[in-house]
Amino acid sequence: MELGTILATAGAAVAVLFAGFGSAIGVGMAGQAAAGVVSEDPDRFGNCLVMQLLPGTQGIYGLLIGVVIAIKAGLMSAGSAAIATDTGLRYLIAALPIAFGGLVSAIYQAKVACAGINMIAKKPNESGKGIVMAIMVETYAILALLISFLLVIGIA
Repeated sequence: MELGTILATAGAAVAVLFAGFGSAIGVGMAGQAAAGVVSEDPDRFGNCLVMQLLPGTQGIYGLLIGVVIAIKAGLMSAGSAAIATDTGLRYLIAALPIAFGGLVSAIYQAKVACAGINMIAKKPNESGKGIVMAIMVETYAILALLISFLLVIGIA
């Protein structure tokens, strides 16, 4: 296997793994907070679930970039052509924004979501404000997704 192919494969894997790690951590953190609220008032399950799901989107973004890299680099076809080392390195570098942007933003979004879940516990009618606050962190995951996508698409 050519070094370029290995690097491109690593790029796809890095995008999926790091963004997925962040989402798993974030959804777990928010789930712990939500479980506490729901154990006291089961009627707040729906609002808490929305807050818990928000940090999960970064994992989806990482998966998207991983699939785009795999398709564009021809990693999913049998007998694919060799990828030059510099091209493989470009795929790996293109994956870094969503890998690390997804990892970090999911964890911080979870912290905001936990605060929003605590707000739901005290004032259930204010859940929309908590959702908006958590979505503000999502902006940076979307920016990381955008730059990774543009970098991958720009690779010849």
